[in-house]
Amino acid sequence: MNKNEVFCIVQNTFKNIFNDNDMVVNYRTNSDELENWDSLNHIKLMSAIEKEFNVKFALGELIELKNVEAIVNLMINEKLK
Repeated sequence: MNKNEVFCIVQNTFKNIFNDNDMVVNYRTNSDELENWDSLNHIKLMSAIEKEFNVKFALGELIELKNVEAIVNLMINEKLK
């Protein structure tokens, strides 16, 4: 799976979790700019991504995933190898 494919899946997951099909998600999208990206939705988002890709995140990884680029890079560089 390439970076663009991972990004598309992550983007769709954001739209589903935040219940907003018109949401614009890019690599710089982060928790500071999305009002609803609070700690509860972060857990929901990470859980949905885990299920989508059939992977598990360590607690330390969850804390570091604060923008879309970090999520995609972790998936490409570590989780989907």
